[in-house]
Amino acid sequence: MLAFEGKFFASLSLCLAACMGATICAGQPARTGAPRADSARTGSASTVAPELILYNGRILTGVGLAEGHPQVVSAMAIGGGKVIAVGTDAEVRRLAKPETYQRDLDSARTGIFVMPGLNDAHTHMGAAGRQKLSVDLTGAQSLQEMMQRVAAYEKTAEPGAWLLGGGWDHTLWKQSSLPTRAELDAVSGGHPAFLYRVDGHIAVANSAALKAAGITAKTSVPRGGAIDVDSRGEPTGIIRDTAMDLVEKVIPPPTAAFSMRGDELAIDDAVSHGLTSVQDFSSWQDFLNYEQLESEGKLRVRISEWLPFVDPLPVLLEHRSHHDVNDLMLHTGMLKGFMDGSLGSRTAALEAPYSDDPGNSGLARFTQQNLNAMAVERARAGFQIGFHAIGDRATAMALTAFSQPIGGGKLVATGHRDRVEHAQVVNPADVARFKELGVIASMQPNHLLTDMNWAMARLGQQRAATSYGWKRFLDAGVPLAFGTDYPVEPITPFRGIYCAVTRMNEAGTKSWYPADRLTRAQALYAYTQGSAYAEFAEKRKGKLAPGYEADYILLDRDLMTVPAKAILGTRVLETVVNGRTVYAAAYAAASNSR
Repeated sequence: MLAFEGKFFASLSLCLAACMGATICAGQPARTGAPRADSARTGSASTVAPELILYNGRILTGVGLAEGHPQVVSAMAIGGGKVIAVGTDAEVRRLAKPETYQRDLDSARTGIFVMPGLNDAHTHMGAAGRQKLSVDLTGAQSLQEMMQRVAAYEKTAEPGAWLLGGGWDHTLWKQSSLPTRAELDAVSGGHPAFLYRVDGHIAVANSAALKAAGITAKTSVPRGGAIDVDSRGEPTGIIRDTAMDLVEKVIPPPTAAFSMRGDELAIDDAVSHGLTSVQDFSSWQDFLNYEQLESEGKLRVRISEWLPFVDPLPVLLEHRSHHDVNDLMLHTGMLKGFMDGSLGSRTAALEAPYSDDPGNSGLARFTQQNLNAMAVERARAGFQIGFHAIGDRATAMALTAFSQPIGGGKLVATGHRDRVEHAQVVNPADVARFKELGVIASMQPNHLLTDMNWAMARLGQQRAATSYGWKRFLDAGVPLAFGTDYPVEPITPFRGIYCAVTRMNEAGTKSWYPADRLTRAQALYAYTQGSAYAEFAEKRKGKLAPGYEADYILLDRDLMTVPAKAILGTRVLETVVNGRTVYAAAYAAASNSR
């Protein structure tokens, strides 16, 4: 929803550098560290000799939606950064050369489970990294705790520096009133302060920040935004959606070193949780940071970077041409636009008012006419488009834009695999429009773990009953891609997989319309093959099949067979990208042989 190092590269030994925080004593592939760019690789799955063979394992090569059952083998051969073969131990081990490293997973004893690397279809890596280095308010259980964290950070701040950060969520608090500038003034020591709610769609500013931005009771509010005022008409400090731009434009940009360190921390987080690919919406500076990491051989996760839909078309064309769009390790991808805000902030655009705020139907950022014109222009330039749309009114606007003609008998959505990001509240009649237009539902099941605490109050029973409707999309033949919306939610994919198959809270005590539960095969498909399809990469990743990229993870449990509650405790043992180990936890490895 946001609008805003396994850390080792050098060693080829079987023990990864303990000084970087995680080690494994045996069982590693011959190659470790960051993957090299795909353009540097030669050979093919049929001609390259195996460098590594995994055998005696339980290896999920993929899942089929139609048949609904896992495709499991015991052995896999890797070479040249690709999967060479999968099958029985005998079939695969006969491919071994004298130099091939053969690893006995001994899954019956160790419990090791191998599966395709997970692909998070919706992240904000730059914002996540900066939040780790700023005022991190994630999980604060009260307004008092929020202010205590701000006060503690203020003691370390340089004179005149802005206090930035976020992650606060007032719905977690016993008294769920929003923070105010006066409360923030009391702990910010005169520093300008601007702190985002967890969803990134509202923020609280203190008096110094409002003054720096020139925000007063007379400030004109941009379309799609709001500035909350008190009974006297004075700003309370709460700024919503597009109005946040008024403050953001006066905040000094982060230094290059600060930005890079944040991106490195976010990548650490991703690979340690089994992500081999992310589809990301961060800043252009973040993309340049990823580019630098790739050039230095240090980029450890595949990144498809989205560009802002609202940027002028010449800028978008320039940025698209800046980097090879066929580089599977790093490239620019779709255009990301925002239709509305979020349910938690009551800024998601709804057809009917909020059940707990009858005078409010949310905020739409575009008129339909303007949105249609921009979508047509960008579609004609060949861009894939993804619209953040949480409310049913916002989703309907997005679908209408996708249905506009662009000439030659084509529509905006024709052949572009356009997407609706989130699609939490959708008019049931509009699900068929997704199918007709070929639009992908890019969703984040983990949001329900948070939202089910208050979504009924926001929506009322009728709308709630069809919300977060993963299964109804699949049943209608709509492509589904899963992600986390990191850092709005933790980047771990296992919370989302658990929620997708249970539609229950993490304690297992509360359920949300269980008819929309998915099977495990369906949930894993959406997090691997479905996410790959959403970025035009389904023929290269998302499965462990001959010719596919050697992107896979080793887990400590079998996601297809463990009790559903146990999915939450899944531990990533190793993450491998392009045949190279980019993360390894400290654990006793299985036996090995040659």
